[in-house]
Formats: sequence, structure tokens, C-alpha cells
Amino acid sequence: MGPLGVGRKVGFCPLKVLSGVALGSLVCWQSSLCSRGAPSLLPLSQGINVYVGKHRSALLRAGQGLATLHARLQQLMQVMSFTASSISAALSDRVPDGQLGPDAWRHLKSSLGYEITFSLLNPDPKSHDVDWDIEGAVNHYVQPVLDKLNIVANFSVDSQILYYAVLGVTPRFDKESSSFILSAHSLPHVINPVEARLGSSAASLYPVLNFLLYVPERSHSPLYIQDKDGAPVATNAFHSPRWGGIMIYNVEVPASPQTSLPLHVDVDMVRVMEVFLAQLRLLFGISREELPPEFLVESPGNEGVADWELDRLLWAHTLENIATVSTTLTSLAQLLDQISNIVIKDDVASEVYRAVAAVQDAVAELAEGRLHSAFQASKEAVTCSERAFFDPSLLHLLYFPDDQKFAIYIPLFLPMAVPILLSLGKMLREARQSKKEPTKMD
Repeated sequence: MGPLGVGRKVGFCPLKVLSGVALGSLVCWQSSLCSRGAPSLLPLSQGINVYVGKHRSALLRAGQGLATLHARLQQLMQVMSFTASSISAALSDRVPDGQLGPDAWRHLKSSLGYEITFSLLNPDPKSHDVDWDIEGAVNHYVQPVLDKLNIVANFSVDSQILYYAVLGVTPRFDKESSSFILSAHSLPHVINPVEARLGSSAASLYPVLNFLLYVPERSHSPLYIQDKDGAPVATNAFHSPRWGGIMIYNVEVPASPQTSLPLHVDVDMVRVMEVFLAQLRLLFGISREELPPEFLVESPGNEGVADWELDRLLWAHTLENIATVSTTLTSLAQLLDQISNIVIKDDVASEVYRAVAAVQDAVAELAEGRLHSAFQASKEAVTCSERAFFDPSLLHLLYFPDDQKFAIYIPLFLPMAVPILLSLGKMLREARQSKKEPTKMD
């Protein structure tokens, strides 16, 4: 990760003091075994030997030899730092198939901005009058997380309510539970019909994250999701890689059949936002490795993301930006090699030079552990390389090279050229014959 500092401390150690550690750094404190009557930093009764704070700090229990301490440090670095598996996940688009797990394709690609859309789908407004306080929920639960992630990208949030929007898949009725079931193999067919109604990604310059809350129609209530093993999903929700997530919110059926419709429904936004924020973490790749039982991780609180998790995300996006710049400039160089008579404008060449210099700065800063400056340099490199690649003076050569022009225009002009050439040939023959014929003299 960055520089690793190890301090030795006996007794009480306030980890809040370490919250000012620089990006990409990690400070580890070693706690000796406490004598009887002395306060313990780590709860002995629970068998906790490593405490991971929400800032860039951790506390390790000592007293069992250097080999044990070294093993715990290795486990700690696997959890909090940027590992080989994290690099493979960040470069998932450039790693051959079969070398990555299914979770590697879940992460969103690095971008300068993201748009988040919360949608309430009410397919049966005649039966359900659904009320959700999405503005308050976003301000209270989502905005603190986005403020923490603002160093990574810019975010915009909007919401909408769609009426008569169905999932497009007919659920199966289960007689035993008297409920309707969506099986795991039918979930991929749910997104396409719904996405056509969203309309959020059509005019967007940045990737769009869709979070859908679906209130089932009265004729298909209650509706539950089952996993591949046939067990019900606890959250009654699922997510799609690099797209978003859908949660099914069942409404209690009134006991009396004479209840007036539509039934007023107040959505429990706490339960909904817990699911959506968990899906948001997964989509950004902020997922934790499986922790040993002796580890205790401090909750990030209302921010939703710990400082060391933010560092891992910055590392991943920096590496992905560097790889993107390399691919873009390589494609541009191949294009220029294929077209010999191309003219490069000065502003295009300047953008290429700036992209190369910025990516070199990003690599150098990353090697020195200066994560924030490395990430900023990688973003500048991506911007400059895309400006050069998509410059209007090169765009027509990129999409309409000379060989395609010949392939388009030859079938058009060849039929017209054949009679013209035949006529010219006939005129030449007649001219030659007129020269050979002797002039008649009276």
C-alpha cells in the first residue's frame, strides 16, 4: 500500500489521533499483553487479536512470538492493502478469460463521473398508493457516502416514479408458501424490459447506476427471490454487474377484503437504503476479503466507506486509468501507422505529449506512495488521451479509412464508368479508321 509504520504501545491508545495519516499509508500499533487489573485494548474473551480501525490504523496483539506477529501482519496487509487480486480486478478488461473470478467483472469501470438513479416501480397504482421519502433518504444515507467518494469521481443523483412498469417475467406460484417466486435463472430476463422504461442512460455522458424499488402488483403478492439452491434471498434483492440493483418490496395484504383501494404504503427507507448502499459498495469494488475470526473491523459509520477502503479504490482507479491511457495511445499510434498521408495538428500532438507526461507522473507518484497526486495525474492523462483520440480532425479517419472509401464508391461509380469508357474506346477506333482511309479526289 503506502508506507507502513509499526509502533509499540502499552495501555490505552486513542486510534482517533491517527485519522490524519496520508492517503495510501497504514499505521500499525502493537499492544502487549496486559497484566491483571490493567485495561485491555483488545477483548481477550472474544479471541480478538487484530483490530482494524475505520481510519488508516490497526492494532495488533503481541506476546506470542515474532512469527505469529509476522503472520498477523501479512493477514492485515491482505485485508487493508492493494493486493495482486485487487490489481487483476482493476484490470479485468485486459486479463484473459478464465484467470479471474466472477466478482472481478462486477466492478464499475473508472470514470470521471457517475449518475445514480433511484426508481420506484409501481405496476399497480390502482391498488397501491406508494409513498417514499427518497429525498430525505438520499440526504441522510447516500450523500455522506458520496461525499467520501467525491475524491474519486463526481456524482449526480436523481429519482423517478414509474407507473404500470412490470418486470417482464411472470413469477411462479408456490402452493406451499402461498407466494410467488422469482428463480435465479429468470433474474437476467428482468432487467431488459425494465431498462427500456428507465430512459436514464440514453442522454448520459457517464455510467449510470440504477437502483430500483419494485412494489409487486396485488395479483403477484407476496413476491420473493430464490437463489440457485432454491433458498429465499434474505434481502429480497439482487444486483447486476456494472448496472445496478433491484429490490422487491412486498406490501402486507389487508386482512379484510373490504379494504378500500388504493392501499396507502409508506416505504421503510432504512431497510431499503441498507440494501442499496450494500449494492453500491459491491458495484464500486469496495468489498472486503473473508476475515479470520480473530479480526475485528470497526464500522465506517454513516460515511459507509473506511479510509483504507477509499485508498484501495483510489489504487484500483489509478491503475485502470494508466492502463486506459496506454491502450488509447497505442490505438492512436496504430491508426497513424496505417495512414501514411495523415496530417497531425499541433493541438493533437500537444494532447498526446501531455498524456504521456501525465501518465509518467502518475507512475512515479504511485511508486513513491503519493496516492492522491498519482490519481489526479492519471485522470489528467485519461482526459488528454481521449481528447487526442477523438479529435475531429482524426475522427473521420478513424471511422472512414481510405480502404472503406474505395469499397463504398467503386460500386457506385464503376457502372457509370463502363459505358463512358466503351464510348471513349469507340471514338478512338473511329478516329484511327478515319486517318487510315485515303482521301477521295474528284
